[in-house]
Amino acid sequence: MASVDHVVSVGDERWVAKAVAPGSRRPLMAGLTVAGHVTAAGVPAGAPVTTRQGEIVADVDGIPLALLRWVDGEELAGRTPEDQRVMGRTHGRVHRMLRGVSVAHAERFHWLDLQAAHLVVRPWIRPSVAAAVAAYEALNPSTLTWGLLHTDPAPEAFRPDRPTGACGLIDWSVAVEGPLLYDLASAAMYVGGPRHAEGLIEAYLTSRTVTRAEVEHGLSTMLRFRWAVQADYFARRLAVGDLTGISGDEENEKGLEDARRWLGGSAEPG
Repeated sequence: MASVDHVVSVGDERWVAKAVAPGSRRPLMAGLTVAGHVTAAGVPAGAPVTTRQGEIVADVDGIPLALLRWVDGEELAGRTPEDQRVMGRTHGRVHRMLRGVSVAHAERFHWLDLQAAHLVVRPWIRPSVAAAVAAYEALNPSTLTWGLLHTDPAPEAFRPDRPTGACGLIDWSVAVEGPLLYDLASAAMYVGGPRHAEGLIEAYLTSRTVTRAEVEHGLSTMLRFRWAVQADYFARRLAVGDLTGISGDEENEKGLEDARRWLGGSAEPG
């Protein structure tokens, strides 16, 4: 929902052309730099192809455009135990690869602004987001394990290639330094919450990037924070009429309603 993507084919070769709004140029460059590190370490991640001038992003009529290497495989749905194990193993491996890696212009977690004007689009949003931020801060974030995040590891970002057994992780649009639990909570959110993500969590823990004690201590709080991020994101899109990647505002409304259902007190979404 933050870019326009097209498949580019020449003969049997394929790439992905990714265009973003002008204001997202720097975050895209930072995210693609992370993708380059992940690819170099052995996990296909849609690394950028450089221009003749050696740049990873070109400006075409004022629009930042990147050409990304194609990642073989089929996206996951996240509904089966095997899908979840693949997600957990791959994500844990990527977090382990990125330990000690630093990227210029990486953002620092987190980005929620409790004074943001768009939080008024529904009366429940600002207090719900504020409560989630307060709960996160009560975790004492400095005690958590930090590193470079993917920030949105939905099942479709994972691309297992059955013939080779490799699994890629695509959609690196930003670079953010933050608690690794945020990524794990995001992945768990997409498959229905922690009670439905036991296989994913157990597979992730085999990477030993985060301890079981840290997961037990902070995952539920970080999941609440992740839903607050979703509320903030869709509130902003509704406030400015952003329809990037969708056909109408009903999809923005659905994203906001999903966040309201969880933040309204349900232990896990519907």
